[in-house]
Amino acid sequence: MDSTDSELALDLSPMMRIYEDGRVERLTGTETVPPSFDPKTNVESKDIVYSLEHHLSVRLYLPKNTQQNQKLPLLIYFYGGSFLLGSAFSPGFHNYLNSLVFEAKIIEVSVDYRLAPENPVPAAYEDSWTTLKWVASHFNGKGSEDWLNRHADFQRVFLSGDSAGANIANRMAIKHGHEEKLEVINVKGIILCCPYFWGNEIIAAVQVFVSEKNLFRERGWYYAAKVRESGWSGDLEVTDFNGEDHDFHLIKPTCEKAVAMPNSIVSFINLEQEKDDYGMEI
Repeated sequence: MDSTDSELALDLSPMMRIYEDGRVERLTGTETVPPSFDPKTNVESKDIVYSLEHHLSVRLYLPKNTQQNQKLPLLIYFYGGSFLLGSAFSPGFHNYLNSLVFEAKIIEVSVDYRLAPENPVPAAYEDSWTTLKWVASHFNGKGSEDWLNRHADFQRVFLSGDSAGANIANRMAIKHGHEEKLEVINVKGIILCCPYFWGNEIIAAVQVFVSEKNLFRERGWYYAAKVRESGWSGDLEVTDFNGEDHDFHLIKPTCEKAVAMPNSIVSFINLEQEKDDYGMEI
């Protein structure tokens, strides 16, 4: 046994290894791509620092043909990775958001945040809330980022995420709605894709579906049921992709159901823009 093996404290292969001296070796989710112009979707992207303290950036996405000062719905996106892996600059998320921005005709802010175990939760929540406040600083058109000053419609804001990112989006919506409301941001809805919700006990699904492979599926349905039971009066849509794995739309982006997902999100955004009520899609 070599010295590296002797220092191993926790082996979470194929995701990561954690050593007794605090070192973390990530075995997946480390690949990144730079911002760019994507000729397939005609979408531009760029990275902007939002936290000097923690050296964190957001990646902004904007359709290339956006007219000067044209206002677009703003979607703030939180990537997934069990709070442990990935980044806002991972190829899978980058490609997915290029396609979504193209289909929905929106401006998007993709949030990078600190990862556990080096920075345990609530660090990811804290960074995400810092991002929301940074975005809100552009409300009067005098913020530090020109794309947000010119093109973000703060009356049409959506929060979205995949897996752990959906968990974060939900937490940000709760904080905004009940704890520390950002008055200049009107959150029209949240879009939760394969949400990462967990608990101490296994729960039964509100409805029974066959051929479903997502470990967190029952929690997603349970979440939807609890939202309805709470007396909340907004719209709630639940789409169950039978037979697919967790985050299948990122793993198999060209499969039929993955291609259909952006269309569903676009329809939801367009629908909620026309209403005063708060909407939610899971």
